[in-house]
Amino acid sequence: MALYLRKQQLPSAPLSCCFILLAATATCAAAGEVGGPNAHATVAIPAANHYSPLSQITAENVSTLRAAWQFETGPGGLQTTPLFMDGVLYVATPDQRVIALDAAAGTRKWEYVPLEVNLQPVRGLTIWQTGDERVLFTSHGTKLTALDPANGQPINRFGNGGSIDIRENLGASPESIGAWLTSPGVIYRDVIIIGFRTGESRPAAPGAVRAYDVRTGELRWRFDFIPAAGAPGSETWPTPALATAGGANNWAGMTLDAARGIVFVPTGSAVDDFYGGDRTGANLFANSLVALDAASGRYLWHFQTVHHDIWDRDLPTAPVLLSVLRDGERIDAVAQGTKQGLVFLFERATGAPLFPIEERAVPPSDVPGEMAWPTQPFPTAPAPAARQWLTADDLTVRTPAAAAAVRAQFESLISAGPYTPLSIGKQTIVFPGFDGGMEWGGAAADPDQGVLYVNTNDVPWTGGLQAYDPATASSFAEQIYMTNCASCHGPDRAGSPPAFPSLVGIFNRRSEHDVINSIARGQGRMPGFPQLPAPLVDMLVNYLASADSAQREPGTVVAAPTASVQPPQYQFTGYRKFVDPDGYPAVTPPWGTLNAIDMNTGDYLWKIPLGEYPALVAQGQPDTGSENYGGPILTAGGVLFIGATVYDRQLRAFDPNTGALLWQADLPYAGTATPLTYMAQGRQYVVIATSGQRDPAGPQGSAYVAFALTKQSAGRTLP
Repeated sequence: MALYLRKQQLPSAPLSCCFILLAATATCAAAGEVGGPNAHATVAIPAANHYSPLSQITAENVSTLRAAWQFETGPGGLQTTPLFMDGVLYVATPDQRVIALDAAAGTRKWEYVPLEVNLQPVRGLTIWQTGDERVLFTSHGTKLTALDPANGQPINRFGNGGSIDIRENLGASPESIGAWLTSPGVIYRDVIIIGFRTGESRPAAPGAVRAYDVRTGELRWRFDFIPAAGAPGSETWPTPALATAGGANNWAGMTLDAARGIVFVPTGSAVDDFYGGDRTGANLFANSLVALDAASGRYLWHFQTVHHDIWDRDLPTAPVLLSVLRDGERIDAVAQGTKQGLVFLFERATGAPLFPIEERAVPPSDVPGEMAWPTQPFPTAPAPAARQWLTADDLTVRTPAAAAAVRAQFESLISAGPYTPLSIGKQTIVFPGFDGGMEWGGAAADPDQGVLYVNTNDVPWTGGLQAYDPATASSFAEQIYMTNCASCHGPDRAGSPPAFPSLVGIFNRRSEHDVINSIARGQGRMPGFPQLPAPLVDMLVNYLASADSAQREPGTVVAAPTASVQPPQYQFTGYRKFVDPDGYPAVTPPWGTLNAIDMNTGDYLWKIPLGEYPALVAQGQPDTGSENYGGPILTAGGVLFIGATVYDRQLRAFDPNTGALLWQADLPYAGTATPLTYMAQGRQYVVIATSGQRDPAGPQGSAYVAFALTKQSAGRTLP
């Protein structure tokens, strides 16, 4: 079957190679030390396993952890896992500055302020080292920039004055597409491999991964995830779509097996996310884990986790490398988590599944022109880490009023299990929702024991489609809105707050300058739209203002372009969480979990709720679990650390063997990032980025907070 193309079915010669890599926070999360002075180093765990060999903090003494320092970084969202090297902690800020901190004291050493920025997240940084030569890589705006880690100055020999524009070398005019580096690159020998984030609607950059020379910025290789006509994988697309397709990009990061020279690249869905009538077929290499030769970009193998994705089921996290036992033999494996809460496990070199994978029939689509794929792959083990099918028995019983309201709403919804296509005129349950099971924070693993630790979201969302004919639009400005904005903010501009804010009355809350900047550069989970020329942005802003009856000076009147990207025939009606009248998830808890999975057997060792809602705790309803973003780290000291929870603003430590809570501490803002642990001046620290962006009702701001022991378990006072 074409969907299961393997190494023997695709030629060993490289496809047209466009490789963009965002080595997600997973690759940077738990490193405490780097190799020797002659090592090539990313100061990261290339296996993306979030495992640290540090052991000063143990299950016995973790209860004595106390806040050591806090460094404020201003308003906005913060998802960065810091990078540690030689006593220095490198961090990013919400406005994409880079700051070097004394890792023991939390005091500033230097700061780099880029000229071009946006407000999209920077989830980590990367360092390359050989001998005494070092390069620190960061991202800002549309740039990948090389800095001298000693002083924060750009290294001018790299690219153009220290930067390369990641919109270049994508087969399209840089001005016509949006591309941003939200996750850090990974280093292999003397190249940095990067991916990118792009828009969720047309025009979107065509997915690719690229490798650049770490010294010069010269493009070494590129692998295209949307194949050229006639190339392997192109048979899974209609030929006309290959020339215009976008997405299938790697935004979540990637993972390097340095010993084998393999980079594992998870990809996202093709655009448009929810209607694929113009891209019938399986759509390789979208929604796939792709293994490439890290030196050349040569294709090795792939597995597609969703065929013809019409649910926005991107692969959301970098995979994890670990070893498992089978029949007494140790096998090097790679584990890939999904938004569906599924975990796929493969042998690294060949891509052979280590648990059987079944193609199971799923419902067809009733939308004209749509051809949903008749089957989807399901691993037979481990069991899903999040619930898959919402029935009336799962609806909330939090209060009688909430239960009655939710049950009445449920009767109007379609809930037919995994991979039920969206319908026209009626909302369909997507469970787990668009933000999970698993998310970009990634998993932790004991690399030798074969145990995977992963947090999941277990909250339902709904989605639907509506027919849209551009000829019926009241104005060309409405077409611009429907093409670029409606999928997130809804055709009625009501959004789904707080994740997708309402645009109704936007100019009563934000200045025109802020709105225009957000359109051009993006903010948080919103991609920017730099491909929209100024006259079209002005039309869009006028459309929003006129719809609000707001007063705004009209811009220059321009004629609607005769050639422009048209919105799809059937449009997404917007992201909507399925919640009760008080805003809590409409299902019984847990709404977020932390899981320990024995990947040797596929069995769960334990599963616990992760996170709480303080207001519900006050009402006698603790341990509900909550939405969570950011992943765990595991230490050789036998402690599993995780923040991630949105509403209770806690950093927690668990016993990895039992799931028992060992310690927790208040954070100033939500710790929606993956922590880092490191040694500085003989003391082990745990640091996490915190911010208030995901909970507008909570404290606002951002900061890095570091914790350390007050004593060692033996009682000796630490420095």
